[in-house]
Amino acid sequence: MNKPDPEFDSLNPALKLDRRGFIVTALGAGFALATHPVMAQTAIKTDTTGLTAGEVRVPTSDGDMVAYRAQPASGGNFPVILVISEIFGVHEHIADVCRRLAKLGYQAIAPELFARYGDPRKLTNVQEILTDIVGKTPDAGVMTDLDACVAWAAKNGGDSARLGITGFCWGGRITWLYAVHNPRIKAGVAWYGRINNPVTPQTPRHPIDLAAQIKPPVLGLYGGKDPGIPLSDVDDMNAALKKAGGKSSIHLYPDAPHAFHADYRPSYRQAEAEDGWQRMRDWFKANGL
Repeated sequence: MNKPDPEFDSLNPALKLDRRGFIVTALGAGFALATHPVMAQTAIKTDTTGLTAGEVRVPTSDGDMVAYRAQPASGGNFPVILVISEIFGVHEHIADVCRRLAKLGYQAIAPELFARYGDPRKLTNVQEILTDIVGKTPDAGVMTDLDACVAWAAKNGGDSARLGITGFCWGGRITWLYAVHNPRIKAGVAWYGRINNPVTPQTPRHPIDLAAQIKPPVLGLYGGKDPGIPLSDVDDMNAALKKAGGKSSIHLYPDAPHAFHADYRPSYRQAEAEDGWQRMRDWFKANGL
């Protein structure tokens, strides 16, 4: 298991008081209720032909965390990609992203990181999800759970020395943070994750605060018409990354809204989503994945 970054994790001294057993112990099928009605005409469905795909259980210090895993059906020692969900948890779209990555030869693992606090897939109210589940999920606990996924991968056909991460919305923010926590990752791709936000006990620091500490190359993919992420935040993050002198950078799609990759939602923009996916593929390949 990866050794935690003490500087990062010490930012949440309440972590050990907040760890508890799992409420969510299984993944259901379909899309999260809060995302309905689903745009069936654009939602991508990737089959499992040639894949091993489905629910797995990842051991953690306080029980088994449920996750979705997809990888090629034959062979082994696959490069590992951690897939971090939106606020809606590991529902069909995130599972499909895992299958798409598996078709490219990766072992893709999407853990249900909200599982101790509730099941966002079953709630219809976004504000309730944010307040009652997402807002109670501590960053430091998420980092530890992702370390557990890396340890699981190493024992189950993955090559943890070739490790990448990608995430969407909430998961995009976590992607930036995990690149600080685990500098051994080869590369990350953060899709429209918040860069700056009010500080809470669960979220003591944000990507803009940690930009100078990001050692692995992380590519940020952002929309210029995202009402929740000001362009000033994107500009500030880009400037901070350049000042740090690493390989990380941000690509902006000027006319794209938030969640432009979410092919099951009205926010989907096919051209930008497909371009972003290709940029992600190229980024991973260029950085040893």
